[in-house]
Amino acid sequence: MPLLGRVSEALSSSWNPPNNQLTPPFLIGSFRALSAPMKTFSAKAAEVPRKWWIIDAKDQILGRVAVKAANLLRGKEKAIYTPHVDTGDFVVVINAEKVRLTGKKEEQKSFMSFSGFVGGHKTENAKARRARHPELLVEHAIRGMIPHNKLGRAVYRKLKVYRGDLHPHSAQQPAAVSF
Repeated sequence: MPLLGRVSEALSSSWNPPNNQLTPPFLIGSFRALSAPMKTFSAKAAEVPRKWWIIDAKDQILGRVAVKAANLLRGKEKAIYTPHVDTGDFVVVINAEKVRLTGKKEEQKSFMSFSGFVGGHKTENAKARRARHPELLVEHAIRGMIPHNKLGRAVYRKLKVYRGDLHPHSAQQPAAVSF
């Protein structure tokens, strides 16, 4: 037999087809996590159970109230939280006029609005806004913490802010939020 024939015969007898598996054959039985396929859960807005929460803002710091309300509105404290789906709950904030501002924000923090017309630029500080419409203090803080898009507008509609202790949502039996 010529030399070329013997080399090709030796190569063909020891040659194995390539292994197309990502895991080597000797490790196949040892990895349990790779055996079951994983699926990503995505919540559906129509199937999300909604709860009602009530936050008493009396003597609470505005930022802490806003963070808690924004997280409840978005549904970030739920196990089924999905960033692109409205999975949040309804939030009722009472005693908005008694919320606390730290430092010198009462006099130094300013809110600006512009009507679009010449000379339509208006500014007021937090003290003036609290006297005129205290619900806007809480609403403005919470609005800044939710997305500024279509989803955020849907989430924001579930927020109810009231000046005093009374609110028309007692039929929904909101659960109190503790800080």
